[in-house]
Amino acid sequence: MHTLCARATMKPEINAAVGFLSRFLRIKGHVNDRQLQSFSATLQDILTEQYHHHWFPDRPNKGSGYRCIRINHKMDPLVGKAGQRIGLTIQQLYLLLPSELTLWVDPFEVSYRIGEDGSICVLYESNPIVNGNGIVTTGNSNLTSSVTQVSPMVDSHISCKEELLMGRASPAKPYMMTVSS
Repeated sequence: MHTLCARATMKPEINAAVGFLSRFLRIKGHVNDRQLQSFSATLQDILTEQYHHHWFPDRPNKGSGYRCIRINHKMDPLVGKAGQRIGLTIQQLYLLLPSELTLWVDPFEVSYRIGEDGSICVLYESNPIVNGNGIVTTGNSNLTSSVTQVSPMVDSHISCKEELLMGRASPAKPYMMTVSS
């Protein structure tokens, strides 16, 4: 796949992931607007660079483990780097973000799980479209299509089922994690 096309098609997925993490900082933290914008821009740049050679719209599950953002006993290094850029320590990030968070950033879908036993919730979802050249893109072959579905800030005690009943997110989907090289 052509690199420019791959990079262009990851933009809505990265925007969804960055927006989701940024909302935690805005709501839980004492982060001003300038810091929040800087965190978001930095994390977008970091993720775009990190995923540059690991984005396969024609095989969305390939590289999924590499694109997984994970916060548990260790802070995800990419999130930590963006936080440090705005003056937050790793300890401060632990206080602002869920202590157990898994965020999968895949072509056409961004999903998350809060807690080890939490439900997997879909944050962003779009349909792949193959254009006349055989290139897979997001939406109606428009590389700058906007995010079709982003869940609002989620309390870690609310399940996906409760969110669905409140109309705040799409239902959880069963997943099987595969790792390929």
